[in-house]
Amino acid sequence: MLLIKTFALADMVPDPKIPQELREVQIVEQLGKQVQIQDLSFLDEEGNSVQLSHYFAGKKPVILNLLYYGCPSLCGYFLNGFLATIKELKWSAGEDFEVVNISIDPREIPSMARGKKKSTIEAYGRQSGEAGMHFLTGEENSIKQLASQVGFGYRYDEKQKEYAHSSAAIVLTPGGVVSRYLHGIQFSPRDLRFALLEASEGKIGTLVDRVVMFCYRYDPSSRGYSLVVMKVMQAGSAGAVVVFGGFLAVFWRGESRRKKVKPNSSKGG
Repeated sequence: MLLIKTFALADMVPDPKIPQELREVQIVEQLGKQVQIQDLSFLDEEGNSVQLSHYFAGKKPVILNLLYYGCPSLCGYFLNGFLATIKELKWSAGEDFEVVNISIDPREIPSMARGKKKSTIEAYGRQSGEAGMHFLTGEENSIKQLASQVGFGYRYDEKQKEYAHSSAAIVLTPGGVVSRYLHGIQFSPRDLRFALLEASEGKIGTLVDRVVMFCYRYDPSSRGYSLVVMKVMQAGSAGAVVVFGGFLAVFWRGESRRKKVKPNSSKGG
């Protein structure tokens, strides 16, 4: 993958100071935007034509990953980091959320997607992954429309014969509204859990998850979730603070236990 990706920053708006070739591969966040899921068609791993709306059944949040299966470096690192993160979640792909991976390279074919799905599902190690992790290919027009709607910049470099792009897991609501971006190739399981809980409007997770979410807010500067003590204090009473404290203690104990377990990494593609 091209070095240009290392310097491609993900910003809310394009920075005119950044050279044009770098601006082309930025991720410009489109929070709150409705993706036209009914109008976009792709091919699944078996070569069947599917509308993107097929993966938005109105119940589960969807994690959208734009990459390509023949990528020599970044996409493999991204998938490894993404897998390591979702393997730490108590929620499972296929049961609590959907993962839709779409190739940005219109030359790639379903057999490539099928091979990538097979190796990814094996690395994930959960039975629900087969039904909940999808690897699609498509025509250039559909790819460009989707990338534009979610603010994902990329370009093909003729000299290197590779795509230059950044990386992010894009979390959408069950109805296809862009809810959150998790940038980079390694993600905090806590941040991904909060992003999924946020996108699902509390429809997944336990009472503990929902109460803990009340105490955290997304911090754009760090692109992560931070504890907001005032929210707890505004609950209205010392008793409420004690209750919240108990919930947080349960949450943090779970976080500590998870950190002691080193996740396995999968092979990059």
